[in-house]
Amino acid sequence: MCGFLGKISLDSFSDEDLINANKRIICRGPDETKFLNQNNLNQCNTFFSFVFNRLSIIDLTDTASQPMVSNNKENLMMFNGEIYNYKELKQILLRKGITFNSKNSDTEVLLEGLSIFGLDFVKNIIGQFAIVFYDIKNKNIHLIRDRVGQKPLFFNLSDRSLVFGSNLISVADLLGEKQINDKEIGNFFNYGVIKSPNTIYKNIYKLKPGEIISFNLEKNLQPQNHIYWSPIDEIDEKKFIDNEFYELFSSSVNYRLESDVPVANFLSGGLDSSSIIKNLSDNKKNINTFSAIYSDKKYDESFWIGSVKEKYQTNHIEEKLDLELDFNTLLDVINIFDEPYCDPSIVPSYMLSRLISKKYKVAISGDGGDELLGGYLRTSLSLDAPNKLKAFYSKIYPLYPSYLGTGNHFLRNSKKISQRYASFFEDRKFMSMLDINEYSDFQDDIFVNLQDDYKSMLATDYQFYLPEMMMLKVDRTSMANSLEVRSPFVDHRLIDYIMSHDTNYFDKNNQKSLLKEYLSEDFNDEFINRKKMGFVFNLENFIFNNLNNIKNYMVENNQYLENNLNILSKLSKNKSRINAIRILKLIIFTEFTKA
Repeated sequence: MCGFLGKISLDSFSDEDLINANKRIICRGPDETKFLNQNNLNQCNTFFSFVFNRLSIIDLTDTASQPMVSNNKENLMMFNGEIYNYKELKQILLRKGITFNSKNSDTEVLLEGLSIFGLDFVKNIIGQFAIVFYDIKNKNIHLIRDRVGQKPLFFNLSDRSLVFGSNLISVADLLGEKQINDKEIGNFFNYGVIKSPNTIYKNIYKLKPGEIISFNLEKNLQPQNHIYWSPIDEIDEKKFIDNEFYELFSSSVNYRLESDVPVANFLSGGLDSSSIIKNLSDNKKNINTFSAIYSDKKYDESFWIGSVKEKYQTNHIEEKLDLELDFNTLLDVINIFDEPYCDPSIVPSYMLSRLISKKYKVAISGDGGDELLGGYLRTSLSLDAPNKLKAFYSKIYPLYPSYLGTGNHFLRNSKKISQRYASFFEDRKFMSMLDINEYSDFQDDIFVNLQDDYKSMLATDYQFYLPEMMMLKVDRTSMANSLEVRSPFVDHRLIDYIMSHDTNYFDKNNQKSLLKEYLSEDFNDEFINRKKMGFVFNLENFIFNNLNNIKNYMVENNQYLENNLNILSKLSKNKSRINAIRILKLIIFTEFTKA
């Protein structure tokens, strides 16, 4: 799938603005664009226009096109994403006597399922999705986002109309105004992202992961919302059984093979992608793998990639990923995002998606493995309760100069688990440099306090880091290249299993031991226990070699930060990675707020 935009109103309106705004939806080369309004359905008592840009992956025929109308003509739907278990759900509907116009469309299964069973049908879905479901007969419109926020969904509600879309910029264009939400500026500079339900623009919101918001045209579009899934609701201490987990993992991988076009697998040589490839091999699947090899030997993992492709005899494609970029190319990558978002890995992620999209429309990735199994170093470090000396060390934080860094190495020795974990996400020192006082407090607003510290961090990742940062990056960098990425490790059944069982599988001194054990019969200790390498590039070199370009850019385009050149000067005196990230934040914010 690709992207959509729509408007529903109590008053008549012109379709021209919607058609023009649709041109801003991020999707290169959609297979089809289809437009539908009330005149197509002879529904003159309600005014609406929907437009959909389709990337055909399941059922490539016209009968699977969107917007789609139900058999009884009483419901209309658009959705971005994929439903992996649609064939099983279709059998349930066939037993109910439902007939289908398409041969193999997950869209039609979803539409008819919602029409027959109502919103509870969503709980049966395995997939990634952003759904707009319009009950024409009862004048109800429902916005639905998938459980872990893989697909975004934005909306604006006024007194007389509702505008919605899969792309923030197109929604803002349709409204004809882009007023900066000043309250969210601090959150961007603090975290590098703007958390749901807010956006960078006033009066435009995004659904939270696992949320449904419903509106009724006869009740002046008053919204009603509820969260239909949350990892916190699954908390329990049932006995963890390795084989049960592996069976769920295998099911998750198998579901994500469902496609009417060839499917590739990202192969980085790490534990996550290698486990997926092993699972495919064990289940006698035909395996297509794709790897990007860095020119810079510092980040090159070609040796480990070669070990995996040789072991499982994959159909392998390998291309050089050149991360030498100029300043204008960086701006191009920044602009594939709807709003300010800072993560240095957006550059290699975009370039990798661009490379693989030359060969494939669908790729399976290992994203979400670290969140599922506590694979981040911050998780283990935060579990280490400090002794009295280290706890005292945390009190030095207020004296630490802002230009030197975030002060994480002080705060991660705090007595409070919430403060230790928050120190890996926040940059309050940067806030003081910017003289920004208004931003959310990670400990109070984001961190999930549970009895189990480890599960507290997992739940926090699932409600913040995974949906707001990881899935955002994956979705935008891939969709900008007309590529769909599927991630077995974010299957909600795996998450439910982890949250509802004991944590005996986890060893903070041997992270992701489940996957290491899984791979141990095929690879040696050197492969399994090597140091984790992130998907990064040399941001420091790029930023500090381009300071003149950055300074000129800010002089020409800055609208909001009066002292940004002074801050740039201070940051450039200490050429650290954290200061490079801070400067990148300044560039990104300037790009989104320039005239």
